[in-house]
Amino acid sequence: MRIFKSAVWLLLCMLALTARAELRFPELTGRVVDNAGMIEAPVAEALTRELQAHEKATGEQIVVVTLPDLQGATIEEYGYQLGRHWGIGQKDRNNGALLIVARDERKVRIEVGYGLEERLTDARAALIINQLIVPQFKRGHVSSGIRSGVEAMLDTLGGKVQEPAEPQGDFGSRHPLLVAFLCVLFVLFCGVMQLMGYGPRGGGSGGLGGGGGSRSGGGFSGGGGSFGGGGSSGSW
Repeated sequence: MRIFKSAVWLLLCMLALTARAELRFPELTGRVVDNAGMIEAPVAEALTRELQAHEKATGEQIVVVTLPDLQGATIEEYGYQLGRHWGIGQKDRNNGALLIVARDERKVRIEVGYGLEERLTDARAALIINQLIVPQFKRGHVSSGIRSGVEAMLDTLGGKVQEPAEPQGDFGSRHPLLVAFLCVLFVLFCGVMQLMGYGPRGGGSGGLGGGGGSRSGGGFSGGGGSFGGGGSSGSW
């Protein structure tokens, strides 16, 4: 099986060399990239929250993307290249996955990163597509099909989000008497040093500069994860 997957990976690498310059990839704007306008807004918002919570609990990145078309590529070629282009998943764990829907070709694929292949197997991905996603797509319930697929992926990966532990408070709130004693001791020490002539002289400039630390915009981005062609595809 590993030899077969290695052969598939090498084939995909060869295809990537010839097709990468031709394919265009949508911008990674979030955990749900509805580039084809197929997902109802409330469903997209709910999925974003679920996927964000899953990543916070496990570190695994799952992204849903809809595409108008595949630009002449197969969904396997496009999905493999898109996953690597976005770098979904952590670099050292390759724990990312994509749910890809191509509108015009009526194709759907679950693309699985190396680190998730033992749990989200090809067989399991096929089961999710054929039993949960495709039947709803055929009835015209695209948003419901996508949501069912994502929830099944999260259940397979064990994505039950743990409740955050209650904060224990900082050191000062837990040991107020000790903090007060240390403050008094520090003041006395400074006074003694001043009397002995070791205190600050003249109007020195303040030691702490007002450096304005940069803040990231809080946007979602991939973690450098890699893909090797694992997953499954279907059509409706």
